[in-house]
Amino acid sequence: MSYVSDIRKKIGNDLLMGIGSGVIIEQDGKILLQKRADGLGWGIHAGGLEPGETFENAASRELLEESGLVANSLELFGNYSGEDSFLTYPNGDQIFFPTIVYVCRDFSGKLKNQKEEVDELRWFDIRGRLPEPLFSMHARLIKDFVEKELKNELY
Repeated sequence: MSYVSDIRKKIGNDLLMGIGSGVIIEQDGKILLQKRADGLGWGIHAGGLEPGETFENAASRELLEESGLVANSLELFGNYSGEDSFLTYPNGDQIFFPTIVYVCRDFSGKLKNQKEEVDELRWFDIRGRLPEPLFSMHARLIKDFVEKELKNELY
């Protein structure tokens, strides 16, 4: 059982504040996105930190759980907070989760989506059209990444 699940038992659907960590997977001008099983759109691989976990470990864990990929190295991309860090899930659970985001270009493993959370994994060319809808909590960071990557402002 996860920390969030334990807290949810106590607070029900009330607002839960936490800290998220996520990773953008990039290779050859494409980013790997996941279509969320909760119907909230396409996003990166991300989730909440467990007590005592580092941002890097949480990002790597979420990537492995959701995609089957292992992050061999992570580079800090940015931190995201504000109004788009609020979300109400279809079941009524409310969260506020500012998120630290990494970029990973060095990874291994074979793609395999986690059926409980991920309907589909797909590569998208950053020079093309992004899928719709983007998950509201990830839309800004995905667009920021694509913009910076196209301007060669990253790494």
